[in-house]
Amino acid sequence: MFSSEIKSVHFTGIGGTAMASAAAAMLDKGFQVTGSDQNVYEPMASFLAAKKIPVMNGYAEQNLAHKPDLVVIGNAISRGNPEAEFALDHKLRYCSLPELLREFFIRGKRSIVVSGTHGKTTTTSLLAWVFEHNGLNPSYLIGGIPNNFSQGARFTDSEWFIIEGDEYDTAFFDKRSKFIHYQPEVAIINNLEYDHADIFENLAAIKKTFLHFIRLVPRNGLLLGNGDDLNLKELLNVTHCPVKKFGLGGDYAVYAFNIRYGPTATEFEIPSFKFHLNLVGELNVRNALAVIGAAKHCGLSNKQIQSAFATFKGIKRRMEVKGIAGGVTVVDDFGHHPTAIRETLRALRIKYAREKIWAVFEPRTNTTRRNYFQAELAESFADADAVVVAQVARLELLAPEERLDPQKLMQAIGATGKPTAYLPDADAIVAHLAQHVDGGDVVVVFSNGGFGGIHGKLLQRLAHR
Repeated sequence: MFSSEIKSVHFTGIGGTAMASAAAAMLDKGFQVTGSDQNVYEPMASFLAAKKIPVMNGYAEQNLAHKPDLVVIGNAISRGNPEAEFALDHKLRYCSLPELLREFFIRGKRSIVVSGTHGKTTTTSLLAWVFEHNGLNPSYLIGGIPNNFSQGARFTDSEWFIIEGDEYDTAFFDKRSKFIHYQPEVAIINNLEYDHADIFENLAAIKKTFLHFIRLVPRNGLLLGNGDDLNLKELLNVTHCPVKKFGLGGDYAVYAFNIRYGPTATEFEIPSFKFHLNLVGELNVRNALAVIGAAKHCGLSNKQIQSAFATFKGIKRRMEVKGIAGGVTVVDDFGHHPTAIRETLRALRIKYAREKIWAVFEPRTNTTRRNYFQAELAESFADADAVVVAQVARLELLAPEERLDPQKLMQAIGATGKPTAYLPDADAIVAHLAQHVDGGDVVVVFSNGGFGGIHGKLLQRLAHR
């Protein structure tokens, strides 16, 4: 598939951060590159335009009329897409993005793959910055935008490749998890919980795919896992490669003690060294321990790691303050799983100890639209003072016995004495908040999507109250 005959490459679904970055890197390698997508948004639209990569708007068979030597088919593309159908009809070479990354960018390099249900983006960003800050110039691919870098992906000539390893499926023709393709020399597993209800039937299915991932670690590599996570315990019991554990207790290779949480930073100690981290909350201490374990394994010292920690600026959409208007602070967070919501609110409670915290949640993922986490979702808002939930997206597409029950959810949250509201959309939520929030309050919006531009609308409305 990846022979020397390949001169031209077409990316179907080029608008995503990873696809666009890979397309630009292939262009830099000397390939002729084209792409197509339904809509290409900023910042990738300007990024592709600056690279002078031709991008066709919309999907059509004629986009492949030039018969490219290879078609890279994005994860969001399904059967019925005219370009996918054309590639199959005409027996064109095609592959997924993870396959392309493996063959053209990862093979032969020292690959560090960061996986787990929570904390992947933060851990990958922090690890990439530790390497970058210390002059190692790593390639990286991150499912978010770290504030220390101008983009979420970069490909260099360095021996290091640091990549966020998602357990989501690879493509419509390859239902294995993406991280199976990434040739881990060092495999980090932050934690393991049930998620992606559209892909995995149950927790056992998720454990199985992580076990497949673990089997790929070579005998001269390292499996680095969260020793405090009970779901990981049996998976870390392997003998084919070195295994080290990190956590907040137990007989681990890397463990933290004397943890002191502050409103803007966290301090903790490992044996013989004290770290200072510009992030808040227990989950971020665990993320940092994973980074420390991997970086030290790769030859970096505690002082080198701390020097990078001191200059780390965080990631967009992870407790990101979008603005303050009318004295109200509006925070954006990608949290869409009960554990992520709970841990983010715990961290925000440390950061805003005396302020009233409003949690606004959009249930739009294939997991939170279902009733798998009916009880856990209600419990995840414990540290919020008031909760607003948007109408569950596309609920009618699920069988009644599978659906999240919004009425039951709101009753469970309301039973704790918190003010609650279940509202149809972003505009209704903005109107509600504008009537009820006071100066000094904090509004955190949990969504893994655009949520109707709610942050900007809310800030504008509050500024003109």
